[in-house]
Amino acid sequence: MGRIAHIAGVAFLAAPFACPAGAEEIGKIGVDWAGNDIVIEAIADPEVEGVTCHLAYFERGIIDRLANGNWFEDPSNSAIECQRTGPVTLGDIDRSRDGEDVFRASRSIVFKTLRVKRIYDEANRALVYVAHGRELTQGSAKVSISTVPLIDGEG
Repeated sequence: MGRIAHIAGVAFLAAPFACPAGAEEIGKIGVDWAGNDIVIEAIADPEVEGVTCHLAYFERGIIDRLANGNWFEDPSNSAIECQRTGPVTLGDIDRSRDGEDVFRASRSIVFKTLRVKRIYDEANRALVYVAHGRELTQGSAKVSISTVPLIDGEG
């Protein structure tokens, strides 16, 4: 009974990073017998009407967590694609070189997040979306990028 309670506890602790606020899970692809999945979410940019990003990331299953340790962490791997889903209207967005977070989801219990950041490229009339992992102790070189061009009258 102790092992079952332990597995249930791991599942309970992993649940908060399943589908964060602001994201709608639209698909899940099983990749192996250990319960590992690729999760696909749709994320509407909260400050830019008419842009939706689709984010795919790897989610470790319970069997993989128990077999390989590192129970409370998922990899930083992700892919992103953003597109127009209607007329684009820029809200009050950060126009600095640092940009701003559009989306953030925990990938471990404490020090790791998966982020989508928007940067406004005024010179090239485009919105640039970057998906990346952020860790407290070491950065991650795993990034994915997508751009949405702006047309006359937008921006």
